[in-house]
Amino acid sequence: MPVAPTGIDAGPVTAWMTSRIPTLAPPLTFQLITGGASNLTFLVTDELGGRWVLRRPPTGHVLASAHDMGREHRIIAALAETPVPVAPAIGLCQDVAVNGADFYVMGFVEGEIVFDRADGEAYDPSKRSSLATSLVDTLVDLHALSPAAVGLGDLGRTEDYCARQLRRWKRQVDEGSDRELPLFQELHTRLLAGIPPQQGAGIVHGDYRLDNCMAGHDGTIAAVLDWELCTLGDVLADLAGMVMWWGDDPDARGRLGDVPTKAEGFGTADDVVARYAARSDRDLSDIPWYVAFQHWRLAAISEGVRVRYAVGAMGDQERDDGEQSDGIDYLLSGAETWLAKT
Repeated sequence: MPVAPTGIDAGPVTAWMTSRIPTLAPPLTFQLITGGASNLTFLVTDELGGRWVLRRPPTGHVLASAHDMGREHRIIAALAETPVPVAPAIGLCQDVAVNGADFYVMGFVEGEIVFDRADGEAYDPSKRSSLATSLVDTLVDLHALSPAAVGLGDLGRTEDYCARQLRRWKRQVDEGSDRELPLFQELHTRLLAGIPPQQGAGIVHGDYRLDNCMAGHDGTIAAVLDWELCTLGDVLADLAGMVMWWGDDPDARGRLGDVPTKAEGFGTADDVVARYAARSDRDLSDIPWYVAFQHWRLAAISEGVRVRYAVGAMGDQERDDGEQSDGIDYLLSGAETWLAKT
């Protein structure tokens, strides 16, 4: 049997999968697809070419609440019979004796991850527009679901979503940053004072953008991935996040400057909002506030990453601290620009 990558105990995992997948043909090979500080994702292939995907927390991470495999598995299982495309949920293992941590297995979905601008430009030009439309329509379909009707009514608190998010990310910066960020604090005050009324509550993906989905070769979204941050609350935060990640700003830096939708044919962020408006009855007049909030939130997340790099907590993943700080300044400036539109 080939040597399994770190995070996989091949023998017990193979036995567990064999007991749940009658067609499985061992031995299995495991290939790390995504790693780092987020959940680890492995492609599992059997002797006959069958493929599955296994998700588990980062190795050595002890804060189970931040990497809740049961929560992720529950969400994709609940969405299986809805219009929102997800990978088939195969099973959840919460016996740490099997693999050292909880994990779950889902079916493999054909398609590709369109991660950056180069990937966007490599995607079939004749299907880029339809993929963009499918991305928006899938989000509308998610937001139209009744959480209770699909068994997710107790996934989280529904009220005051934006206020809770503002408190959470401000607290992270206040407790974790090693420097003063006066514009960050000023923007928090302004955002808090201008929170729009929440229009009901729905399922919020939490990090919805093209590269967190599997793009089908036919120009549709084949599966929505990465449900780590999913909760209940104000769904317009998802739409605003997608607008922020669309890449309309020619001066965008870091990941925001290298998004796949910068490639010709995907349309603009205005097209995104117009499509969402055409398929939803929600009032989108406060979208600038939500986009400002998403810039501020990403700045908070980036500050946490900067601090971890500065103290060496990210291991061999080196990054220039000055470049990271410059990106945070850009995000805060973006939040200020969008707030001016409210």
